[in-house]
Amino acid sequence: MRPILYFSPGACSLAPHIILEEIGLPFQLSHSSTSDGSTHTPEYLQMNPKGKVPVLVTGNSVLTEAPAILLHLATSNLNQCLLPETPDGLIRSIEWFNWLSGAVHAVAIRQVWRPESFTDVIAQHEDIVAKGKRNLADAFSLIDSRLTKQDWAVGNHYSVVDPYLLVFFRWGNRIGFDMRGQYPSWTKHSLRVLERPATMRALTTECISVWQ
Repeated sequence: MRPILYFSPGACSLAPHIILEEIGLPFQLSHSSTSDGSTHTPEYLQMNPKGKVPVLVTGNSVLTEAPAILLHLATSNLNQCLLPETPDGLIRSIEWFNWLSGAVHAVAIRQVWRPESFTDVIAQHEDIVAKGKRNLADAFSLIDSRLTKQDWAVGNHYSVVDPYLLVFFRWGNRIGFDMRGQYPSWTKHSLRVLERPATMRALTTECISVWQ
């Protein structure tokens, strides 16, 4: 049975989609989105009670959370060399994943796009969005500085962390940050990821661009 990735175009599920393209084995895609309610149907919630994407179904196994799926794909396809070979490289990958999925995505990105998640007081939403953008500016500057002296996020070659970073780069563009002007090292990194055919196949399938 082919693995099935439940995804929403441009969501964090983009990173596992890219890696599935990198691996090159047959897989299926199932479009699921919070915006159209398809992640909150009884059938979907039975599979993933969190009501979110991504979800990867392989046989009888159901796996959620982008970092977990990315690590699963890398460790299940060691011949693709999608994780650094050293223990330190694995630890650094997890370090990236924890920070990006937690502090950056679940807090700062959510402050900008989902201020109602933090308070029911509508009058406070504008301040939450503004704070989220300040938090993102700090996080994005740190990412850019980390990429100043290296081509890839971890080690000396492409890994599952790199397409995950591309997701956040795209979100920065959509929020309105001047990604090219403010974060030159991260921009160069994103361009390297975009040079990979697997990345372009995933973007084409999802009908999205990194720049808008």
